[in-house]
Amino acid sequence: MTTGEEKRTPAAGADHAPRTGTRGMVGRLSWGLADQAASSLSNFVVGIYVARELGLTAFGVFSLAWVTYGVVLSVSRGLATDPLVVRFSGVAESAWRGAVARSSGTAVDVGAAIGAACLVTGLVVGGRVGPAFACLGVVLPGLLLQDAWRYAFFAAGAGRKAFVNDVVWGVALVPAMVLAAHVGTVSAFVLAWGGSAAVAAVYGCFQSGIRPRPRGAGEWLREQRDLGYRYLVENVGVSGAGQLRAYGLGAIVGVGAVGVVRGAELLMGPFLAVLMGLSLVTVAESARVLRQAPHRLGRFCLLLGGGQALAALLWGATLLLVPDRLGEFVLGDVWSGASELIVPVTLSVAGAGIGTGAAAGLRALAAARRSLRCQLFASACYVGGGLAGAVWGGTVGSAWGAAAASLCGSAAWWLHLRSALRERHHDSIPEVRKP
Repeated sequence: MTTGEEKRTPAAGADHAPRTGTRGMVGRLSWGLADQAASSLSNFVVGIYVARELGLTAFGVFSLAWVTYGVVLSVSRGLATDPLVVRFSGVAESAWRGAVARSSGTAVDVGAAIGAACLVTGLVVGGRVGPAFACLGVVLPGLLLQDAWRYAFFAAGAGRKAFVNDVVWGVALVPAMVLAAHVGTVSAFVLAWGGSAAVAAVYGCFQSGIRPRPRGAGEWLREQRDLGYRYLVENVGVSGAGQLRAYGLGAIVGVGAVGVVRGAELLMGPFLAVLMGLSLVTVAESARVLRQAPHRLGRFCLLLGGGQALAALLWGATLLLVPDRLGEFVLGDVWSGASELIVPVTLSVAGAGIGTGAAAGLRALAAARRSLRCQLFASACYVGGGLAGAVWGGTVGSAWGAAAASLCGSAAWWLHLRSALRERHHDSIPEVRKP
């Protein structure tokens, strides 16, 4: 099958494919929602706990390390796990196991390579930020391997295992965070957060019965080069835009402003976490819809994006009713600034939710060129809008600029999905030749 741009290796799942049909999809999506709920809850708790324990400025430093991790995670997903989900969702077990060994090994290699760079950079920079980045470099391999297992399980339709793995991480976080609070430094919290992820990463090896093959990374990159490198640029465009906005906001307004924005994002945490890891479920399901009922793909993506946007708007409306006393109890000093950003951040998340539905459809179609164009456009809008808003109106202006950029980016995603579906429909019509 082609989209008019590149050939896609079908992930036709044979003898060991998971359940098909509406019931199977509902079951897999349910486990996906449960897994994202577990991931969202742990991220929310970590952010709230660190904000309360460290204060605004130190929380801003922790947020810079968090944003940097997001960029590295995007590199790993683009090279290792996004191609896995697109091409090995519901395939025969033997094919899946071989692909998972190589893709998870690639994730470990990415973590080791970039982690070493972060470690050296942190030691050289020093100050408040340096130690946090050095510790981030130490824990990156475990963080990326844990994420790779989640992708692998969803590709196999085994969302329950991904959920259990995230629960293990959450349980390990509790004693780790308590120990970090006794130390009281940003570095201690980074080590606690990443060290607990390593526990879940090791447990994932026992869940899957697969040992990562870092030596297979070269083979994996060669096999998936038509998708992997484009997804790499696309993913880094997403997280890199967030990092550039965070660094620019810190330079224009101050490090405390980064903490305020992160605090507002924590209030929207359940939906931001879903958006960040949505491809775990939606790309795999979109690929299944494409194979089983291709004419339903557009409707599936529309329902997916619209549902997310509506849920984000409802959650944002609820946050507006939160009394200041409760907000201060949850976020401490961060609440006063974060509460002013609820409306623009809600609109930003809702806009991104609409676009995510179209993005899942383009990934399922393996239309990497189109998705790359969309992501680069959306990322440029996000950085430009966020920084222009910061110059114009400080932290609040940056939030409104990011919201406007999110809506523009979503429009681009849907225009490209519409074009890709038309091209596929045209290519699927057999040519009528005259006698």
